[in-house]
Amino acid sequence: MHKDIKEILISKQEIDSIVSDIAAKIDKDYADKDMLMVGLLKGSICFMADLMKTMKLDSKIDFVVASSYADGTESTGTVNIVKDVSQSVEGKDILIVEDIIDSGNTLDFMVKYFKAKKAKSVKIATLLDKPDRRKVKIDVDYVGRIIPDEFVVGYGLDYAEDYRTLPYIGILKESVYS
Repeated sequence: MHKDIKEILISKQEIDSIVSDIAAKIDKDYADKDMLMVGLLKGSICFMADLMKTMKLDSKIDFVVASSYADGTESTGTVNIVKDVSQSVEGKDILIVEDIIDSGNTLDFMVKYFKAKKAKSVKIATLLDKPDRRKVKIDVDYVGRIIPDEFVVGYGLDYAEDYRTLPYIGILKESVYS
């Protein structure tokens, strides 16, 4: 375990099981749809890559860089799109892939954004959900695990761009970010 981690919240084995469960549901729900998986970078990269490898469906993929965080642990409330999708979403069934839902600001913005671009449908798959921190109501279609209000890192999740490569999800020691 990394020295800055207070405890491992979700092991690599548990992550693999969560990914398999979500992939099976997506395969069933999108069997006859023109799906475009859109990963919210950078945090979703591990989850999305594992989902793609586990799913039986073939789908197109794209990425968005959008964030309501700077280098801190709290959402600023303002969503900035740094990189947009590189293809049209019009008439497509969009599956937004996210690492964690916290305030809900980014996903609320992205759902409205894709609907305004005339997507046929927009659904959300997230590895982690922190409903205790929600500031806006957001409907999530696929949730891997509901977690407590702790600052977590690993498996793509970061603090100031560190800890993304940990193979598990751990609770970061408060002394690191306070």
